[in-house]
Amino acid sequence: MLENLTKTEQNTLDQIKTVIDPEVAINIVDLGLIYEVHHQEEEKKIQVIMTLSARGCPVGDTIINHVKTVVENEYAEYEVQVDLVWEPQWTPAMITDEGKAALNQ
Repeated sequence: MLENLTKTEQNTLDQIKTVIDPEVAINIVDLGLIYEVHHQEEEKKIQVIMTLSARGCPVGDTIINHVKTVVENEYAEYEVQVDLVWEPQWTPAMITDEGKAALNQ
């Protein structure tokens, strides 16, 4: 999903890594919550497709808004769209090796 990213898409992902899930204190990229990042230069749009670890996540809105804010801060001239999806369903297997290492500290 997060493969073959353009330079702008990778930079966007790097910005999103600053968003920390407050319940586990790990960034949401390493938690596996970010599924896709799309950059459309001509339309000046950036789209982030993400999920949450659970539908009833009490900080879900905060996390989504934080993603939108950090991307908008980096790309003020772009329209930023953050789409929440539930498929595929998130599982702990989606946590990156870096995320697993952070959880085990």
